[in-house]
Amino acid sequence: MAALAMSTTPARTQAFDLDALVAAAKKEAPINIYDSTGKIVEMAENFTKKYGVQATGIKVSASAQLEMIVREGQAKNVKGDVVLITDAPAGLAQLLPQKFVESWLPPDMADKIPAKFQDPLAVTTNAAIWAYNTEVYDSCPVKNLWELTEPKWKGKVAFYDPLSKGTYPDWFNQTATHDDAKMKEAYKANFGKDLDVGEDSATAAWVKAFAGNSPLLADADDAISEAVGAPGQKEPFFGLMSSAKFRDNADKGYKLGLCENMLPWPGWTYVKLGLIATGTKSPNASKLFIRYILTEEGIAPQVKDGKLPTNPDIGLPADEPSGIGKVLDRLQQYDAATALEDWDARQDWQDLWRVSYKK
Repeated sequence: MAALAMSTTPARTQAFDLDALVAAAKKEAPINIYDSTGKIVEMAENFTKKYGVQATGIKVSASAQLEMIVREGQAKNVKGDVVLITDAPAGLAQLLPQKFVESWLPPDMADKIPAKFQDPLAVTTNAAIWAYNTEVYDSCPVKNLWELTEPKWKGKVAFYDPLSKGTYPDWFNQTATHDDAKMKEAYKANFGKDLDVGEDSATAAWVKAFAGNSPLLADADDAISEAVGAPGQKEPFFGLMSSAKFRDNADKGYKLGLCENMLPWPGWTYVKLGLIATGTKSPNASKLFIRYILTEEGIAPQVKDGKLPTNPDIGLPADEPSGIGKVLDRLQQYDAATALEDWDARQDWQDLWRVSYKK
């Protein structure tokens, strides 16, 4: 992800003293951490207990984070010292170039974190996966992404509104850029004939057809999880959601199941960047928190939700509820090399969705 370098000194050549960083952090003001998951509250509390450095985790959606960071930076009144944001294209296109934030890789992690996740620093790879209701279906009722454009699934698919979450139009662009051939192959596997692409790509043809098939749009994964997994339904929705929502099976008695063999992928990934506000009054405490969440102890609350750390020494727990560990090699992988292109094309994909969608 080496699109924008934040330091001219290679991290692995810098001296690093963790004890000195902790000592410096203890002299600074408390920090706030923005993240789109509520697990950040627990993570900040654990950090404070471990180091005696006061930190508060605040759940903020990626889109709201972007707006808050820009406004705080312009006003030179930073409230969010550390930013964990899943909108990587926005980070690369807006936050880093305008120096609202900076990326810092702990020198002692330079030989652990893969190069593609170092600059800017990504702390986890997250996944959106296709799910069904196991109480109603013995196995996944959908085998191919193109089935969702057919009359059988009209109005029966729960889906995050691409107009309200940037990772979804980014997914469209990633697919068109890197995996359009697989979309064509999946079309032929489903319909028994080659796709006559009347759009710019097979991906665009799918987006147009799927949007026109009246999916149920939501502005939160919670609503999608409920529509798909709530027990007692006769005709539950099929849906795409964060792997983290599978904890609802234990917490709420839901019946979510992973579509392991869906073509061309059972889901897709995106990255979460770990950035520090350039105007923070607590740079050492912020750096200490970044390093903390690159450790197994620090990131544990999110790993339990199927979010894969970029530190390869940390694996998913055996009891992770979604079962995503079984399909990691089959997920569509986010390619940050074209993140800026995703940003530039985001409005075009949203426009295509807007004109194609039918309620």
